[in-house]
Amino acid sequence: MNLAPRPEYRLLAELEAAFDALIEQSEALAAHYRNAPSACWIFGQPEPVEADAGAEWLRRAMLDFWYADGQDGRATRAHVGLVAADASLMERVAATNQAKANFAALLATIRQQAPALIPEAKAVLPFRHPALHDHLRGQGLARLHLKQCWRAIPVAEAPVARVRLAWYSSGRSIKRLSVAEVEKRLLALNTDAPHVRIQLRKLAGIPSAEPLAQVQRQAPLMRANLFYREPLDDGRTRRAMNVALPLFAPSEDGRLPHHNLPPLAPPETRIRARRRDEKLEDEPFLPSLRVYRYR
Repeated sequence: MNLAPRPEYRLLAELEAAFDALIEQSEALAAHYRNAPSACWIFGQPEPVEADAGAEWLRRAMLDFWYADGQDGRATRAHVGLVAADASLMERVAATNQAKANFAALLATIRQQAPALIPEAKAVLPFRHPALHDHLRGQGLARLHLKQCWRAIPVAEAPVARVRLAWYSSGRSIKRLSVAEVEKRLLALNTDAPHVRIQLRKLAGIPSAEPLAQVQRQAPLMRANLFYREPLDDGRTRRAMNVALPLFAPSEDGRLPHHNLPPLAPPETRIRARRRDEKLEDEPFLPSLRVYRYR
């Protein structure tokens, strides 16, 4: 395989082709469902929706690739629901996910080899599909949300007996940092501020080899626990996954698995018990950087 860097014009051309394939596969998936609808449940609805409403909702979900005015650049919009899928519809989902994976892989290459192309790509790609661009223009500033383009459609790999949906609001990412790395980040702040000076003194009072943890709280998301009708080949009987897009469940009779109706909004307070093996202290050691000490 030739891993040599490719010229920018070639990378952009490849990205345009990958975006075209992504749009075509997403459109084909939506059209396939409209032509052969099956049961569809949309989050917030007490019962499965009518075929036309389900088809329109699914198309919006599959083609939601843009920022809304005022949207946090780190956030993505969710389209939670369940779709009963026969073999042909599952094939369309697989083809769409492959197009998403190809697009994501090419973006990763561009970020590594020619990151300056990313803003140009966001500006150019929507114009390749006039219908998509017209829709974007109706939303205000037409800016492509790349993560919403490549995020995968959740799929159950085998028939499911039931699905339990629940908000997960305790998520966080933890990045391990050295004392030197934390000091560098503190020094990048306003060191004349009293609270920064206090934190620098606290940092100076711990061993230089002590590891620290920077914690980023994650936005609440919906998780689905799948309970399979039969054990999988590896013996598993259940699986948990995040569902920001409609979950497609294999169903030859066109019916949905049994599922619950989760609350419309996540809980305001933590409802899961704190783990006994929690490794971080309860209070941040350096609040300005969300840095914690390990117990």
